[in-house]
Amino acid sequence: MIEELSLRQLSYFVAAAENGTMTGAAATLHVSQSAVSLGLADLERQLGVQLMLRRRARGLTLTAAGRELIGPARGLLRLAEELRAGAGELGTALTGRLVVGCFQTIGPFVMPALLDSFQAAQPGVQLDFVEGSLVELQSMLLDGECEVALLYDMDLSPSVHRETVYLTTPHVLLAPTHPLAARAEIELQELAEHDMIMLDFPPSVHHFSQMLAAAGVVPRIRHRTVNFEMVRSLVARGHGFSLLIQQPTVEVSYEGRPLVTRPVADDVPPTAVVLAWPSAAPPTRRARAFADHCHATLRQGPP
Repeated sequence: MIEELSLRQLSYFVAAAENGTMTGAAATLHVSQSAVSLGLADLERQLGVQLMLRRRARGLTLTAAGRELIGPARGLLRLAEELRAGAGELGTALTGRLVVGCFQTIGPFVMPALLDSFQAAQPGVQLDFVEGSLVELQSMLLDGECEVALLYDMDLSPSVHRETVYLTTPHVLLAPTHPLAARAEIELQELAEHDMIMLDFPPSVHHFSQMLAAAGVVPRIRHRTVNFEMVRSLVARGHGFSLLIQQPTVEVSYEGRPLVTRPVADDVPPTAVVLAWPSAAPPTRRARAFADHCHATLRQGPP
């Protein structure tokens, strides 16, 4: 029966999924291999579904049901860890490990400062991070691989709750010698006659294509790259302009060549950077503390 499920069974299941073998799970949990095997078998019998495929040559593989359960199981174990640490008592210090997901182009602008400032504010919490795309981060959230994630409020699933941390607006990136560099601000229609370097990384490519299309512009894309700094280096060498959301404080490329940024004159909506977590799982106290810290330190944008 489902009401008889134990945290021990869930810990065996999560450890087996993460290690890929019964032997590895047993070593991680410091129990016997037979204990893991029996605990997992009991869990499957009580749920009435097979959670893992057991193959001698390939080890353990999650079934569809196992993939559905792994995220909630990790969430329950995190909450149990928090209770055991006494985090539910008022006035006690926060402890434990907090894994934060971060969108790849946001990470360099916010995570180093957050690692320092949150560690100073909550020394009992071990803050780690993982990076990924929007799709990858949402999957990691729902699978329990990270508790919260900083990402753009674009194409997010209804199963992900989000809170806006700060707003940012796109800008035009140019070489100082570009014909439009002398302008104080640039209308999107003016970009139609110039080559573009496209940051070809979702959701940027879709977002900027839609923005230009709304202004009646079909971009002349000369080069595409998934690398933020490659975009900046190509622009600095005069291969074209680019549209970007995040803006480094140092306006030079990796090669030391100068760059200029100009605001978009059109009335384009700002892009929200949000903190997200699974809608079905309340954040732990340390995750809530991290969210409050982000609101306090990033409300004006990256440091």
